[in-house]
Parts: sequence; structure tokens; C-alpha cells
Amino acid sequence: MAIRAVLLLLATQLLFVASHPVTNSNWHLVPDSDGRLHLVNTNPYDLPEDNLASIAPLFNPEQDLIFRLFTRTNPTTPQVLEFGNPGSIAASNFNPGHPTRFTIHGWNSNGNDGMNTNIRDRYLSVGEFNVISVDWSAGAVNPNYIAARNAVGPAGAALASFIDQLLAAGASVDNMYVIGFSLGAHVAGNAGKGQHGRLNTVIALDPAGPLFSLGQPDAVSPADGRYVEMIMTNGGLLGSSTPMGQATFTPNGGRSQPGCGTDIAGGCAHGRAPAYYAESITSSVSFRATRCAGIQEVEAGICTPSGADANMGGEPSNYGRGVSGVYFLTTNDAAPFARG
Repeated sequence: MAIRAVLLLLATQLLFVASHPVTNSNWHLVPDSDGRLHLVNTNPYDLPEDNLASIAPLFNPEQDLIFRLFTRTNPTTPQVLEFGNPGSIAASNFNPGHPTRFTIHGWNSNGNDGMNTNIRDRYLSVGEFNVISVDWSAGAVNPNYIAARNAVGPAGAALASFIDQLLAAGASVDNMYVIGFSLGAHVAGNAGKGQHGRLNTVIALDPAGPLFSLGQPDAVSPADGRYVEMIMTNGGLLGSSTPMGQATFTPNGGRSQPGCGTDIAGGCAHGRAPAYYAESITSSVSFRATRCAGIQEVEAGICTPSGADANMGGEPSNYGRGVSGVYFLTTNDAAPFARG
């Protein structure tokens, strides 16, 4: 019965799209982080202004962002670090001498979702880290995708300001990574911009494609960190098909992923980026990739080796190793995904 209900809902939504022939290309079935499908219109001119205003709540990132700290002392019970309150940092388990890793969720999600917890648990299993989940759900949880998309810049700027507060507490940008998924990848990029590109590493996990293009002022870009890595798993549908990092890895070609079946809406392939990255933190088998001549080759299903191989993801990152360009690799169709 549950499967029948899901199929009925999907059929209803597809019929709705088909009934709007003029703006057909503006409507997309987009899954959230739990795989629930949402029908969204990505054309702001196709929605009445009063409709936009009614579903775009006021988002004040400096007040609304929630920073949850996890360390080996408190691996599953968070300590909330408050924006503008140095005392909350001083009273926490935050250790400025340990590496700091920020995780940032995507659209219609929050800081407690599986992407954040999986990456957090992997980091804390391999060493002493300050893992901070950045909850921007006040801006991200919104049926209006356009409003959520437009919140990535302010959210990233607020995170950059919060990083300044950690630096004042003795932390260093030399050992900070900002890791974001989907819309959260653009939040990560904006945090890097706010830090003038001096963060050690920005990891963009299948950055959201709808309404984003390389060069837009609030899209993740190669200049957002000392090293910026993009992992493309659903390029051209939910994710961007344009390389946005200094290094862009395209597992299985970067568009669809093995083991995902038909995956009409792309949610399975989209979600593989954080799954691959999480595994790379602890795996003894690397995600070894071949450097290709360019993204056009990958799109054509070929790859002319054009430089040294590199590992996708991993801890530490590829910063300082001269890794740049477009890389191709294959994975298994189920975890463990890495093939070496």
C-alpha cells in the first residue's frame, strides 16, 4: 500500500507538470535529504509576488544559525556554540589546537540529518576533531526553493563571521575544512568567500545545480579556499554539471550512480556524494581517480590520462598536493564504494 501511494503521488505530480506546457521546464521533482519528492518551480517570474512573500519567511542568519559542536568528549550529545557569545566557546569542549570540520546540510533539511552525523562519526573515529554541524534550516526548510537558494549567501557570510569568533579563541584557518552538500555546498563556498579564500579546504558535495552557475557571486568557486574540491554525482539534474572546484571528481561519470536503479528524480545519485566522502575519511581503500583532459571527455564517456592520479576526498584533503582539474573514477554499487 505504501508503494502504491508513493507511485500515485508521483503520477499526480508528473501530470501536474504535464498540464503546464508553457512553463514545463521550470518545474522539477526535487528530493530532500530524506528522499521525499517535492514539486518545485525554479522560475521566480512564474510565481506571483504575493505567493513568494507568503512562503519566504524572514531569515536572520546571525540569529537563526545553530552551531552544534561534537568532539570525542561529547561524540553524540552536542554543545551549542552561540554566535556573538565567546563565553559559549570558552565553556565548551572546543579545542583550538584540534582540526575543525564544519558540515552543512542541504535544502529542506537540518543539522541533525544523516549526512552530518555520518561524516561526524567518521571524523571522530579517526582522531581528535572539533566537528561543528551548521544548522541553517531556518533558511533551508522552505517549500519555496528560490527563497532557500537565495539564503545561501547570507548563511555563508554568517558562518564566515562565526569562524572569526573561533579564530579569536585561538583556532587557525590552517586546519579548518568547510564541507557542504547540495545547497549547503554553496553555503560552504560563501563561508570561504567571507574568509577571503584563506580556509584550508572547501568540500562541495554535488553542489545544487538549479539556479546556479559558475561565476555567480554566491555560487561555490575555485577561489573560495586554498583548496576547493567538488564531488559531482548527479550533474545536470540536481547537481551542477559545471566543474566548480580547483579539482572536480566525477565518480562513474558524475551524472548517475551504480546501484541507484532508475532514479528518475536523481535523489539517490545526488546523495552518493556525501556517502562517498564520509567513507573516504576512514576507508583503508582509496577512491583513486584518473585526471582527464577535461569535463567534455567525461561527458563523452572517455578519459585521456592527463597528469597524476589523485584520491577523492580523504583525510587530510589534497591541499598542497598540486591536485587540480577534472578526475574520473568508478565505484562499487553499494558500500563499501571505494575500489582503490
